[in-house]
Amino acid sequence: MKGISMFSSAGIGEIFFKDVGIELLAANELVERRANLYRSVHNKTNMIQGDILNEDVFSKFINSSPDKIDFLLASPPCQGMSVAGKNRNVQSMSNDERNYLIYKVIEAIRIKEPTYVLIENVPALLKLMLIYNGSLLTVQDILLNEFSNKYKIEAEVVDAADLGVPQTRKRAIIKMFKRGTSWTWPTTEEKKITVREAISHLPSLESGESSSIKWHFARKHDERHVLWMKHTPTGNSAFQNTIYFPKKEDGSRIKGYDTTYRRILWDEPAPTITIRNDAISSQRNVHPGRELKDGTYSDARVLTPLELMILNSIPEDWAIPDDTPEILIRQCIGESIPPLMLKKIIGEIN
Repeated sequence: MKGISMFSSAGIGEIFFKDVGIELLAANELVERRANLYRSVHNKTNMIQGDILNEDVFSKFINSSPDKIDFLLASPPCQGMSVAGKNRNVQSMSNDERNYLIYKVIEAIRIKEPTYVLIENVPALLKLMLIYNGSLLTVQDILLNEFSNKYKIEAEVVDAADLGVPQTRKRAIIKMFKRGTSWTWPTTEEKKITVREAISHLPSLESGESSSIKWHFARKHDERHVLWMKHTPTGNSAFQNTIYFPKKEDGSRIKGYDTTYRRILWDEPAPTITIRNDAISSQRNVHPGRELKDGTYSDARVLTPLELMILNSIPEDWAIPDDTPEILIRQCIGESIPPLMLKKIIGEIN
């Protein structure tokens, strides 16, 4: 199948597309550094870098593949739909211009008439209300209004951990497939892959240490953060410590949520990897650690780039340039859909 990809970032979700018989002819990404990383990973795909709302960029993207294609992947930016750290209501989300990028997806579907379309985003996508012909409608209802005569349209929230990814990551998946074709939902795996099964083979590292394994190196952290985390057991937050808890220079306790300064668990899938996976103070980013003889815990650090790759189902031999900035890798992983998740969903096309 010949396909195109919109809002592609570094193309992490597309890593296994060849395995499911999809050749991506063209892709679009706004941010230049991510587009360049995409080109390194998918060097046979024509990456059109620029703002898809710019008509010249959109036209170039549309004209870079045949008139008719088989598959369209669209992952419109989700910042406008994210509810992390703030209370967003339906009206405020409907007023966020980033959410209206879905209309460029609709325009592309009209022009290219792909046999199959997959739109993915955070679960809030399915609750988002947008202005359409003077009314507030959900994205799925807008798509039904536009395309129900030609396509079957189905939507579900799918957890990556149910599809063999060692990470809990829920994504809204909207599938569109032309009437007369078939596309079922993948079967949930009976057993979830744990952090222990995924990354325990990698050597322990402390803050600032490196290893001989590519991309397995530890960020350098504030000494106070390291101290607090050394005294934090697996699965706990440093806020739960009686002595070595997060504190200010004057010794007073820092106020915060116990989802931060928190070690993840060994025997469950990893929590959702966020874009701020570089910070101990962010949500559930710290290595599980192993108890040492003195009662402290090893690996007082955030996960290494390699650990993040594995927990996101990226192959350990992911072929990206050696000089790729660490923060760029971390950001792209934090925003991506796990490639194994997409492989399992697209693999159900009949």
